[in-house]
Amino acid sequence: MPDSSTAPTIDDVAREARVSTATVSRVINDPDMVSAKTRERVQAVIEALGYTPNFAARFMAAKRTFTIGAIIPTMENAIFARGLQAFQEALHERGYTLLVSSSAYKAKVEEEQIRNLVARGADGLLLIGHDRDPAIYDYLDRQRVPVLVAWSYDETARAPCIGFDNRAAMRALTESVVDMGHRRLAMISGVSEQNDRARLRIAGVRDAMIAHGLDPASLDLIEVPYSIADGQAAFAQVMNRDTKPSIVLCGNDVLAAGAISGAEQLGLKVPDDVSVTGFDDIELAHVVRPPLTTMHVPHRAMGQMAAEELVGMIEEKRKGVSQNLKTSIVQRASVRAV
Repeated sequence: MPDSSTAPTIDDVAREARVSTATVSRVINDPDMVSAKTRERVQAVIEALGYTPNFAARFMAAKRTFTIGAIIPTMENAIFARGLQAFQEALHERGYTLLVSSSAYKAKVEEEQIRNLVARGADGLLLIGHDRDPAIYDYLDRQRVPVLVAWSYDETARAPCIGFDNRAAMRALTESVVDMGHRRLAMISGVSEQNDRARLRIAGVRDAMIAHGLDPASLDLIEVPYSIADGQAAFAQVMNRDTKPSIVLCGNDVLAAGAISGAEQLGLKVPDDVSVTGFDDIELAHVVRPPLTTMHVPHRAMGQMAAEELVGMIEEKRKGVSQNLKTSIVQRASVRAV
């Protein structure tokens, strides 16, 4: 047995399993080349010794770390969870490790994290949305680090993207409730500064209002951070106006859950007294009462496709191909016709 005071090596595993170090390496890196009996014996020794492979030699030979970084705006709610989980699963299948960090919706923090991930050898980066200094893309170009954007589709953007048209999606959702008779509209949005998704969703609401002969200036708009508590407070604000809305459109399901909670605090019933919509169709939209009418975003498909595209950009040394994914309205009990 190896000395317990030192970390076990590949030589220790080979000796205990009575095989060559080359066989141990194949078990780790290319297990199909090893017979099942030998593979099981080597794996048992690896587990018994607590051996962890040192992939430094592999990285040096491939000139890659097989690591991809993702910087998301927040980890405080489930907005990005489903898509990021699918992204990680697809990367794992391709032999890559994911490093995740959060920028807290702060541009300077995101820039710092981008540089840190590049310094740590990330082979590629996944970023959320297109709002950032163009100099960041210049930096990544110089470093030859591929970057892909998710959660927002923009065919004119500098970076390739796997996402959806936030403006068109919110316009469609707004038109659907206007068609149900709603004319007094309020919106609780995320903070739109340096957040193209929030800004485009606001624009989508106004597009629908114009298309239906409503004055977009009449939209009662409040911008708040994405939290249930902020959604509650914003809902109380809009319902304290002299002219109360018949519907409150929310920038995402988290804010909408806050709005529904705020209605309960005020003794109002959704949708009898006021309707509420969300956006994203995360799990929260199913469990609030009443369940949310919302815009379904294909989070898992987006995450998987983003992983496939980014790995292709890294391994094939090619430019990325953008894809505009379809969203769909999900009608639930939080909205009624007026």
